[in-house]
Amino acid sequence: MTSTLKICITFLLCPIAAFVVKGPTTLAPTQNTQTKSRDNNYRSIFQPHHAPPFERRVAVLNASWSIGSDMNSLINANRADIDRLAADSGGVPEITLLRFVLAFDTETERRQALRETIEWRRGKGNSIVKSAREAVKKATAGGGWDNDAVRDAAPYASVINRYISPKNVLTMSTDEGDLVYVIRASCIDDTALMSDVSVAQLVDFFLYVKEVHSIVANARSLKTGRLCAVIFANDISGVRAIPDQRFSEALTASSQQYEKLYPAMAGPTMILNLPFVLQAFIGLIKPLFPKSVQERLAFESAPVLAGFDVLTPLSTDDNARKSFLAEVKNLLR
Repeated sequence: MTSTLKICITFLLCPIAAFVVKGPTTLAPTQNTQTKSRDNNYRSIFQPHHAPPFERRVAVLNASWSIGSDMNSLINANRADIDRLAADSGGVPEITLLRFVLAFDTETERRQALRETIEWRRGKGNSIVKSAREAVKKATAGGGWDNDAVRDAAPYASVINRYISPKNVLTMSTDEGDLVYVIRASCIDDTALMSDVSVAQLVDFFLYVKEVHSIVANARSLKTGRLCAVIFANDISGVRAIPDQRFSEALTASSQQYEKLYPAMAGPTMILNLPFVLQAFIGLIKPLFPKSVQERLAFESAPVLAGFDVLTPLSTDDNARKSFLAEVKNLLR
């Protein structure tokens, strides 16, 4: 087995792959104050384009719903389960209860996951929840999206933002209102990052990121009437080394909490630009992922994305952004 093959297999099966599958690491939509007035796609995160929805289901997440499903239909179809869950929820929003109902098969699983989520949000995660809520409020105060307000409010941002930046991690928006999370791990100096922060600190950072995405996705769902989710684009381009063990440990710790804290939030997951030498092994690799991940997992080639040395042009160049979002839409057909 070649060294490239070993590295790529390790990368795909290590916790960073699991984390990308299960949750986002970016901070927010990549609009900034310099570009938000140039294009309607840079308007407030709560005001996405009212373009026609995808004509067909882009990814079946379970038998009863898919990304972009009509929220009213889902709520009506699951009304009894939502009401039973609401009785002990202490005022949890209905859209959140809906996601718990969709994500877990049994009432026992739903109640346990919801109870753990409430405990985390009121206890250990309370500061993260409050910081994310205030950051999004500040970011949207001017009618657009001030990304710095969200980035700067992240736990340990003064250190971590030196390593996690628009060069390697971005969140973009589709016309329909979904978020597209893009990560190019080869551009993250994870060894240097982990020399400056602890595993616990990075876990808090990632959980803050997920909370911000949850706020945005739920707000858009309520505004558009379609269940918005996060589409993951994990770009393997340029991978030459196995991820730092401490970095992987942090990703594992945070991803283990994701499906319980933010259920039915993850949409399609794409592993992009896999080296040719590894493509023949897809049939062997895919079964190693959890079944819930396999249902939304796709290995694809994304030449537009591969053409960028770093991800920055996706946030600064309108043509680059539109070309990549068109590529994503095509890949999801």
